[in-house]
Amino acid sequence: MNDVSQRIAPAAIKKTIEVRAPIARAFEVFAGRMGEWWHKEHSIAKGTTQMDVVIEPRAGGRWYEVGADGSEHLWGRVLAYEPPKRLLLAWQLTREFQYDPNFETTVEVRFEERDGITVVEFEHRDLERMGADAAELLEGMDGGWGMLLGKYKASVEAA
Repeated sequence: MNDVSQRIAPAAIKKTIEVRAPIARAFEVFAGRMGEWWHKEHSIAKGTTQMDVVIEPRAGGRWYEVGADGSEHLWGRVLAYEPPKRLLLAWQLTREFQYDPNFETTVEVRFEERDGITVVEFEHRDLERMGADAAELLEGMDGGWGMLLGKYKASVEAA
């Protein structure tokens, strides 16, 4: 009998939502106003409250949160900034939600307008980089992204 070991990489987290808004507004609220809809308790800042989440609007820009004390806490960087169609981010938070410049998973968000509705396709991939127990972590991340995208949808449609 052959002893074959195989490792199955965790699937990407994929979500598709529809927002009642033009594509330009859908992109702007996601990329330019993330701090308005991001859950404040989903923060890596210690000893301060999250006040904003910033995506610098250019490839090579930073993705970070700002604390009430003015501190900045890196989450990653912008790989592609293509308004109003696409945003590609390097998520550089480890499984412990600590920033590591040598760690990276990828978050891609695509926007497509159809008859006044914008379809937002979200994908967080390369999750196998989270390590051996990634599958357990991913369940929570999948639910977290679902909750965040619900808050995003409400924010876009209220604008």
